[in-house]
Amino acid sequence: MSDLFTTPRLGKGVKTAYDQTRGSHVVLFPEGVLVLNETAAAVVGMCDGRTTIAEMAEKLAEDFDGVRVDDVAELVTRLAARRVVVTGG
Repeated sequence: MSDLFTTPRLGKGVKTAYDQTRGSHVVLFPEGVLVLNETAAAVVGMCDGRTTIAEMAEKLAEDFDGVRVDDVAELVTRLAARRVVVTGG
């Protein structure tokens, strides 16, 4: 699981979009497409290389019920494994 002070950013060649057909936020990356729920889309939107995972969880808790920092860290870890985000410190 990613460290809570990690500041993830989008990986090279990764783009975000809203897919009108699916009615969902998506991440487009060289290996494919990920359809995101609203919370995951918010996390990806904060992957700017400056915001820590802990800060992301804090901001998400303002808008979504039941946000746990461990869940945000796990999502970032899974996104990093697919090279959607790059983690660095």
